[in-house]
Amino acid sequence: MSIQQSVASDHQLVRLLQIGVVLEEVVEARAAKHANTDDLDDNVRAFLREAAAESATHRERLDTLVDGLEADTIPFDEIKLLVEQQYEADQDFDGILYDQLCNEETAYKFYDDLIAAIEESDASFGLDRDHLLSVLREIRADEEAGVEEVTELMEERA
Repeated sequence: MSIQQSVASDHQLVRLLQIGVVLEEVVEARAAKHANTDDLDDNVRAFLREAAAESATHRERLDTLVDGLEADTIPFDEIKLLVEQQYEADQDFDGILYDQLCNEETAYKFYDDLIAAIEESDASFGLDRDHLLSVLREIRADEEAGVEEVTELMEERA
């Protein structure tokens, strides 16, 4: 996902933050599902559980920003059910790590683009711009660290 233009209004910002919430919900649900897969090594299982918990934290932080703009998000249970019903990931070790790498990279790119779009904007938002950018930069840094950690796990297996 790429954000092609600057963020011009609270309405547009809410929609983008809601996309981030859904993205985190999908990552959380996938990581939690994969963590319960049989025959995973302990390091991978621990990483997946940590990734699910981190996504839950990111989701909560984004929800707080959305609440500050007086909008609603999609409940996590609805997204989790959708993922469980329609998502059929390759369950072997490399498939699980590759899936997680794609999730982490997608999230990193989304937050990187969102931050750039907000920085390029001269719009006033219903949230403090510095706080908004600080939260998004922290989440982006977590996603970047997740990409690095998955890559290291994959390299250990090579």
